[in-house]
Order: sequence, then structure tokens, then C-alpha cells
Amino acid sequence: MNITICFDKLDPAPWVQGLQKAFPEATVSAWAPGAPPAQHAIVWAPPQQFIDEQPGLQTLFNIGAGVDALMQLKLPPALKVVRLDDAGMSVQMAEYVCHAVIRHFREFDGYDADTQLAKWSYRKPRSRADFAVGVMGLGVLGERVAKALQVFDFPVNGFSRSPKDLPGIRCFSGAQSLPEFLQATRVLVNLMPLTAETENILNKDTLSQLQKGGYVINVARGKHLVDEDLLAFIDSGHLAGATLDVFRTEPLPADHVFWQHPKITVTPHTSARTLREESIAQIVGKMQALQRGEPIRGVVDHQRGY
Repeated sequence: MNITICFDKLDPAPWVQGLQKAFPEATVSAWAPGAPPAQHAIVWAPPQQFIDEQPGLQTLFNIGAGVDALMQLKLPPALKVVRLDDAGMSVQMAEYVCHAVIRHFREFDGYDADTQLAKWSYRKPRSRADFAVGVMGLGVLGERVAKALQVFDFPVNGFSRSPKDLPGIRCFSGAQSLPEFLQATRVLVNLMPLTAETENILNKDTLSQLQKGGYVINVARGKHLVDEDLLAFIDSGHLAGATLDVFRTEPLPADHVFWQHPKITVTPHTSARTLREESIAQIVGKMQALQRGEPIRGVVDHQRGY
């Protein structure tokens, strides 16, 4: 079995070494133009040339949870695209989102500003019942985030394309229920996959339906958010602010208004990073399952885009 690794702006060497050690009966190599054919590939943002030069590929393993970049390529219909189920990302995402929610709810940003002025101050405690958190996207990461938020006694809403039943979480599904979900939400966490249907979903219409004083946490993709609409609602006072980890252009340009806006927290797409050892173990397990003719999790529906 030949396995090739094709990464954009990432060093493939540690992955080649790790995968070869975990799967010694396979031949593992980093891809270069003109490389011999492979049956399986592990990729991150590969060029179209890679797909075109590897017509014998059976499976394409993506090292991130999102596959929107792959879906922009011309892929053979029979090519199986597989995303990571978790590989250590869900607990990181839960940490990040809980931190962002609690920082906003407890007004720690305000305390930070006061400490810079050597000002000793208190703020009136706020009620968790008034801060319903809506998790938009209930895949592996979204479900872990929703469950983590429950630990802190926030009311939690969940929205997904297909129906979900999660104990203690008020679940909404389908486009027809999106307005009700938004109107029941004060802190919105976006974990939707990026598809043609979800691009620009955080826009003037949807943001206006959040409860007054709402807060936005975007940890999915930058193209979900219409930047100008978010800024308008924050500046008007309808929204209290935002924590943003993903952007339309990355790295975020130094002159972008998000950097300096006092009500926006920016982080450099670091909410959930791929952990190499966990990812290799999961990918090898799936390759071995395919060898045995067994079904695997994480297979992408080409029509839906996730």
C-alpha cells in the first residue's frame, strides 16, 4: 500500500515519519509533482495538480475537521473524502468557547481594562438564565462544546441541519427553525461547516434576531461572517461584542479594524489545533478498517459538502 502526504505550508516530514512508524507495512512518502501513484493520501489544502496526478487515489484524509477547501477542487465522484472525527480538537474547542463565554459573562475584559488604570472596581453579578448560549452546528465539535457549557449552568440551545436529541439542550433543526433558535439566543457560537448554503450566514438578517446585548463567537470559518454587518450591530449597541478566531483573510491584515476594536477579541485561528499523534492513530485505524472492508466514520457527502 502506498500512502502520500500533501500539505500546503506545513512540513510533511514529521507526519511521514509518524505514519510510517504507526503503519510499517505501508510505504509512506511526501508528495512531489510526478510522484508514483498512491492508494491513500493525507492532505491539507492540496493543489488541483495533486488530484489530477493521482487518479488511482481511493481515499483522501483531511487533517482538519473542515473540508471546505477540498470541496473547491475537482474531485472524482468515487474518491472517498474523510475528515477527522476529533483527534484532540473537541476538548480544545470546548476550552476555547467556554473561556470566551465566561470572559464575556463575567465581564473580565472590563476588569482587565480597570487594572491597567490601577482601578479597584466591582460589577454587579449577572444571571446565567439571561445568557442563553446557542451553538450553531452540532457535529463532533459542536456537541462537545454544548455539553461543556452545560457544566456552567448556562441555558444551551443547539442548531443543526438534521434533528438532534441531546439531554438538557434545546435542539432546533432545519432552516425553518433558525429564526426561533436565534431569538432564543444571547451568545451565539458558530461551528457550522462552510458550504454554499452557510457562507455569509452571520449577516444583517440573522444577527439582528439575536437577543439585544448579544455576543458572537466565530470559531468555524471567516466566510460565515459578514464583517461589516457585525461591526454595524456592535457599534449600534445591539450586540455587545465578539470573539473571533477565523477570518476571510488569514493572517488577518494588520490594518483590519477588528484588531483595534475595543469590543472585539481576536485570536489567530487557534481555537482547536490538529494534534499529530492523535490524528495519525485515527487515520491508520480508518485505513486498516477499510482494508477489512468495514465502514468508517467521517466520510464526507460530496453533495452536502461535509
